[in-house]
Amino acid sequence: MTAQKANEKTILVVEARYYEKITDDMVRGAEPVFADAGYAIERLPVTGVFEVPAACEMAIQTGLKDPHKKYAGIMAMGCVIRGETDHYYHICREASRALMDITMNHLFPLGFAILTCENMKQAEVRADPDQKNKGAEAAHAVLRMIDLRRHFRGREDA
Repeated sequence: MTAQKANEKTILVVEARYYEKITDDMVRGAEPVFADAGYAIERLPVTGVFEVPAACEMAIQTGLKDPHKKYAGIMAMGCVIRGETDHYYHICREASRALMDITMNHLFPLGFAILTCENMKQAEVRADPDQKNKGAEAAHAVLRMIDLRRHFRGREDA
């Protein structure tokens, strides 16, 4: 994790580094979206997609205890590519379920940027900022959820 202090103008990007090029491309797509909206990002690497939900939960829990470590939102990022076994299904299903549980239990702005692909070529196209740009899509989702939280809280600083 970078030395940057978390604040409510920072988005935490929890990124599974198993497919580094894919996550780096998605971050390249997301960065300008966040920058244009006035948000910095803090990148937090984890090993794989299975670890992403726990890292998101840890960040939220830390922010609940210490307002100086609170993020405006989180983008959960990674890639799972189908292999020869059913491992793909378990990881996709459990990571998705856990992230939805986090979102619902905390009503926290969380963007889902976990690609679930048949092969590496699909992942490359979806991650590439010059093609499908799924990083930017997830960034827009996080920003929209931040806006919704503000709307329902009735405050600009929520």
